[in-house]
Amino acid sequence: MSEQRPPLEIRLCAPRGFCAGVDRAIQIVDLALERYGPPVYVRHEIVHNRFVVDGLKAKGAVFVDELDEIPDTDQPVIFSAHGVAKAVPEAAKARNLFHIDATCPLVTKVHREAEILHRKKAREIVLIGHAGHPEVIGTMGQLPTGAVRLVETEEDARTFTPKDPDNLAWITQTTLSVDDTAAIVAILTERFPSILAPHKDDICYATTNRQEAVKEVAGDVDAMIVVGAPNSSNSQRLREVAERAGCPFAVLVQRASDIDWNRFAGVRRLGITAGASAPEVLVEEIIDAFAQRYETTIDVVTTATEDIAFALPRQLRQAAAE
Repeated sequence: MSEQRPPLEIRLCAPRGFCAGVDRAIQIVDLALERYGPPVYVRHEIVHNRFVVDGLKAKGAVFVDELDEIPDTDQPVIFSAHGVAKAVPEAAKARNLFHIDATCPLVTKVHREAEILHRKKAREIVLIGHAGHPEVIGTMGQLPTGAVRLVETEEDARTFTPKDPDNLAWITQTTLSVDDTAAIVAILTERFPSILAPHKDDICYATTNRQEAVKEVAGDVDAMIVVGAPNSSNSQRLREVAERAGCPFAVLVQRASDIDWNRFAGVRRLGITAGASAPEVLVEEIIDAFAQRYETTIDVVTTATEDIAFALPRQLRQAAAE
């Protein structure tokens, strides 16, 4: 007689997984491979997910850290969804490389915002974000060195010394914790009352929606799994949000094979979400792994509906139509 499996209620957050910017970036690489054939070169991971990157590699995408790793070629060179400093497309043009920009349009919005605040309004820019993240490097690289000052924490906001306290503006990385960012902005606004805010929040709709869904679930479960990569900012923020919202144990997991089953002993209600660069197939893989060990029921908790899609770059629109 087979051993009876313990019951497990899975509370599945919605929205979760791919956002419109990630979906567009992956589609750009796929369409470039279809239209131009391999190899297609991609500077940095197109999105922060090893499963996605490996899948594109298998189709003929070649990922590089910098343009100087790419030989002289007529094949496409694609910039990742996180955005790049201005020096990168300039270097591509200098080498006559055929480049396609897969930067998320919501990141591009932040880039344009920074330029307007700096060039037209002569403001010193405070960028709230995480040092070393590709998006932050790209945003800071839109303006001359020193024009953008990075603030990562509340303590940074308290100790930051501007050139002119009456001539500031703030912008943010698109994948931050909504609550952490609000706390930092509150400190900056209190210290510098004339600081300019963005016309519209820079934290993107997908980041906000996924965090709200996690907050709805986190207090009612024994544990939370965030499907995502360690270098994915929005995935790491989801794990942090879950813990702060009352979840006793929240963990980032890339694949079902990464699950430490001992840590889930005694769990009877499990929350599952996925970062914006994690494909749904990995969520299904993890649900299946629990279903092999538990008698599972699934309750989908929906806090928002997303129907946003972004236009493809001009070079690939015909390929998409075909």
